[in-house]
Amino acid sequence: MIIFILKRLLWGVPVLLTVATLTFAIMHVVPGGPFDREKRLPPEIKANVEAKYHLDKPIYKQYLLYLNNLMKGNLGPSYKYIGRDVNEIIKDTFPVSIQLGVFSLLISVVTGICSGIIAGINSDTVWDRLTILFATIGISLPNFILAALLILSFSHFYKILPPALWEGWRHMILPSITLGFAPAAYIARLTRSSIIDVINRDYIRTARAKGLRYRNIIFKHVLKNSIMPVVTIMGPLTATFVTGSFVVEYIFSIPGMGRFFITAVTNRDYPMIMGVTLIYTLIIVLTNMVVDIVYAFLDPRIKYE
Repeated sequence: MIIFILKRLLWGVPVLLTVATLTFAIMHVVPGGPFDREKRLPPEIKANVEAKYHLDKPIYKQYLLYLNNLMKGNLGPSYKYIGRDVNEIIKDTFPVSIQLGVFSLLISVVTGICSGIIAGINSDTVWDRLTILFATIGISLPNFILAALLILSFSHFYKILPPALWEGWRHMILPSITLGFAPAAYIARLTRSSIIDVINRDYIRTARAKGLRYRNIIFKHVLKNSIMPVVTIMGPLTATFVTGSFVVEYIFSIPGMGRFFITAVTNRDYPMIMGVTLIYTLIIVLTNMVVDIVYAFLDPRIKYE
């Protein structure tokens, strides 16, 4: 297991390098520069600013300088927020995005698996139809529309929950529901299909014929074998809770990485864009590795040489 983890971590290095290279290339291929938006900036001052950030050097020298700083853990200064480094901004905003992601993940996993189990063991009933309706709405409804509906209902009409900011547990409810609603619907649909498939297999019929309690059959045999597809998508889905928070953080004015990323794209803040992209890539690599490790505990047939 230790060797497997080390191999996966080593394979993550070329992945991060590839993402860093592609992001750097895309930033410099797109026409325009980070200071071209400043129409009133005199040419002399603009040239001095570009020289300060080494933007006057050839592309390959900028790339080598970027990799050199990256190896040292330095993501560079922000072009938009003068006097602040990308490392500092990420250090301040990353915990907020993680909190939002964790709360959304808990909502989606608990809601999705519970509703999927109820629908799977009660197929072709009203509970099954309600779950299918919930899954269809959740997958089809964009999160920015859901956010507007939640704010309109619980903040404007009923005035139960605050509409924005991140200053307490009450501020976390609406953004977490908005971000976790669609994944919960997808997990519910996947869990339902997997349980229906497992519950009709021969070994479940054998367990019933032996007189085992129905609850033990569901939790010890059906659920354990049907949860594997859900675990499979948890890696990229966990990363989605962080990367998918761009719009949610912007709508609810949450001071997380997603909000800074949108601002960075608008202002062509190269270091900020590349830094946040690398953080998200690292999250995807780590979560996929954790999912592979969980496989070994859920399915003894899986071995890591």
